[in-house]
Amino acid sequence: MKKTKQLLACPVLMALGLGSAHADYTLNLTKGVTQLSNELYDLHMLIMWICVFIGIAVFGTMFYSIYHHRKSKGHQAEQFHENTTVEIIWTIIPTLILVGMAIPATKAVVDLDRTQESEMSIKVTGKQWYWDYEYLDNGIHFESHLDEASERVHRVSSMDPRSVPNYLLNVDKPLVVPVKKKIRFLFTAADVIHSWWVPELGWKKDANPGFVNEAWTYVDKPGTYRGQCTELCGRDHGFMPVVVIAMEQDQYDAWVKATLDKQNQAPDLSDQTRNSLMAHGESVYLKNCVACHQIDGNGIPGWFPALRGSAKVTGNMDQLIGFIQAGTSKMPAFRKLPDNELAELITYIRNAPALGNNVGDEIQPNKITPKWDDDE
Repeated sequence: MKKTKQLLACPVLMALGLGSAHADYTLNLTKGVTQLSNELYDLHMLIMWICVFIGIAVFGTMFYSIYHHRKSKGHQAEQFHENTTVEIIWTIIPTLILVGMAIPATKAVVDLDRTQESEMSIKVTGKQWYWDYEYLDNGIHFESHLDEASERVHRVSSMDPRSVPNYLLNVDKPLVVPVKKKIRFLFTAADVIHSWWVPELGWKKDANPGFVNEAWTYVDKPGTYRGQCTELCGRDHGFMPVVVIAMEQDQYDAWVKATLDKQNQAPDLSDQTRNSLMAHGESVYLKNCVACHQIDGNGIPGWFPALRGSAKVTGNMDQLIGFIQAGTSKMPAFRKLPDNELAELITYIRNAPALGNNVGDEIQPNKITPKWDDDE
């Protein structure tokens, strides 16, 4: 009896849980907001209704024959080995149906690879565990990481994911594209296989190390469209979302100008307060370090060393700067960090209570000097 009650309770709890779930549950494909997604959706509906019609015809005939020709009504089973006419019919009709389905399917497959005459190109590089975007036509280049709120919540069990809008589906820097413009994407990866997927665009594409895959899109209407990596790419595979913001051309042009101005601007190397260094340092840590060294600095035994109480972290600061800039076989070189972010990160990891360190010092951005020669 107890087991029966437990089994009955499961559907009830599931039904209650659906009400608070973040995702919208649907029974069909997403129609999308691009030419390709609409073409694929129409193809899907065409094939589905053909299958529905075939299913109704086949099972309807079968059930009718079973019911109206049953033994209780005195029917006798026919004794025959073959019927040439029937065999010809049931060969020709399915062949015609398959050909009729293959024509629009082939057109859709060809259209998926029709990247010619694109008006702009974006290179997408998958990395563990974030996306790198490079606009090949204007020089914009940035990384897109899981947003801080989601990063913090999914690593602290006491925090409620429902308190974060678009939990695990938001990023710090989204990909921005214009509407009514054909855009070519070039996909590759720096480490393992990733897969870039936004349902509203109508396709997904693998990003393979050493290879370049192509795709294209033409977004019909402005909006924010979210997706994820759909290839198991390591322990934080579930934490590298994709966010695409499509906007009108004039808004996009303004975004490009503002982004280029900020990108070409030299980093602010002015002195910061201790609180400012620590606050900004936490953001840098959550973006670049937390996946391996964890939110509490304990790392992953046997894989990634702990920062908590580490002699390397709390020891000589110049050596720590050089180590972070140079990287190791397991840690990428963080020479990409501007001096202000590097100063903030070092101050944070040496003094953050969350990491269990309290050296009591700090370093200002204008005191950072390169400890690693790019020509070495």
